Amino acid sequence: MTEELLQHREGGILTLTMNRPERLNALTMEMLAEMETALDAAALDDAVRVVVLTGTGRGFCAGGDVKSMAQGSERGASLEARALPLRRRMEVSRLLHDMDKPTIAMMRGPAAGAGLSLALACDLRIASETVAITTAFAKVALSGDFGGSWFLSQLVGSAKAKELYLTSPKLDAAEAYRLGLVNRVVADDDLEGACGELASGLAQGPAVTLGYMKRNINAAETESLERVLDLEATHHARCGMTEDHLEAATAFVEKRTPVFRGR
Repeated sequence: MTEELLQHREGGILTLTMNRPERLNALTMEMLAEMETALDAAALDDAVRVVVLTGTGRGFCAGGDVKSMAQGSERGASLEARALPLRRRMEVSRLLHDMDKPTIAMMRGPAAGAGLSLALACDLRIASETVAITTAFAKVALSGDFGGSWFLSQLVGSAKAKELYLTSPKLDAAEAYRLGLVNRVVADDDLEGACGELASGLAQGPAVTLGYMKRNINAAETESLERVLDLEATHHARCGMTEDHLEAATAFVEKRTPVFRGR
């Protein structure tokens, strides 16, 4: 294990911190491998209720390490030799999007390229007023990776996604919020507190139910209405069989706050 990805777990919340502040947390294959391993484990661990992804220092993540790209370490490699390892590491985006647990990107400063893609893969994005968002790929003559084109199209539509990719403008916090790229903007000093409050509330919620909610909404991105209705019926009935549902109904009648146990 390197120090490029820090892991901290407390109260059902797993925080993964990209830790290359001198490079604005630019991604490396080693960091991504550790992130994939951590997310794989979290997805299967009932003690983990929420995953928070963030970066050390003044930036969230600048994306790929352009200085490393300029050194041309992959020059001469075949298309397959370049694409296959990259595709393997891009599983982190799928895990952030698909795991049956809420995922939150806690963002300050630059979020660019693949770093923005990772943030978009999360369910929720809480941003500091200092956040600076850009797709960035066109500026380094790359088409984009880590699912950014899919996530962005889902959020803002294909026409706006094409504009943001082809022209690569820099968006401040206000514009990012207006476009729906972030869910909430707070003062920089309040970022950890606001994200912690959100994560804690979710961690104390009905874990099984939240997972099925996420499955329903993910399915709605690509499935037909009929298929989503089928899933909703099955998932709703399944949630009705949980201890948490009985606790919630009982607490409602007794006029008290429910205590969920994730089962």
